[in-house]
Amino acid sequence: MLVDAHAHLDMPQFDPDREDVLLRARDAGVELVITIGMGNPREDSIEKSLLIAEKHDFVYAGIGVHPHDASLADESYWKKMESWSKHPKVVLWGEIGLDYYYKRSPLDVQQEVFSRQLRMAQSLNLPVTIHCRDAWKDLMEILKLEWKSGNRGGILHSFTGTETQAQEAIAMGFLISFSGMVTFKNAENLRRVVHSLDQGDILVETDSPFLAPEPWRGRRNEPAFVVNVARSVAQVKNESFEELGSSTTRNFRRLIRLQ
Repeated sequence: MLVDAHAHLDMPQFDPDREDVLLRARDAGVELVITIGMGNPREDSIEKSLLIAEKHDFVYAGIGVHPHDASLADESYWKKMESWSKHPKVVLWGEIGLDYYYKRSPLDVQQEVFSRQLRMAQSLNLPVTIHCRDAWKDLMEILKLEWKSGNRGGILHSFTGTETQAQEAIAMGFLISFSGMVTFKNAENLRRVVHSLDQGDILVETDSPFLAPEPWRGRRNEPAFVVNVARSVAQVKNESFEELGSSTTRNFRRLIRLQ
């Protein structure tokens, strides 16, 4: 059995066949899917994500303001976020973080909103799932300042960094999650990172509908395809698919305290 640690089931790409997508995930052996609600006051991503999680017992939710949307949240929206965070199917705060590639929100605003959400997650006793693109130095500085010892830990989602960066995050209590990019032919550097990590530090995800793994690269991604991600990671680790599925599922369940 597998966990898809990061998907966006609320997105319109799934509107025509969302139920079939989830049936295919179950048929493929996916026992848990985490759908990430994007905190954007101009959209209803979180509301839709919570409805999907309520409808399906194997779907749980994460909620957070993405760095792209950091400049949009006002105080009334933060109050909504805190209320949504208490929903029984919410198990993660995120995705949150920094994105210096697109810079859709000013960098100082991204940093302020990231820090605020780290504090909120700790006050609510929730682990976090983190997006980081071209911002590693600032992200780690903020984590060292805001993410206190004894916290619930978290995930570096769709990891694309170096072995050194992965180990730095692991030392702070984070799991490293790999998406379909690990299957790409030009991803040898990423596979070297996978090879270097201990079994207990790894998760797998789809980030669907984005980043479909080989052989579906370029098409809409979906949670069932996490099987391909897991097979690629298992091959790199010289483990059986079953061993990899068991360890990543155990890692995720431990993180969210789900027996």
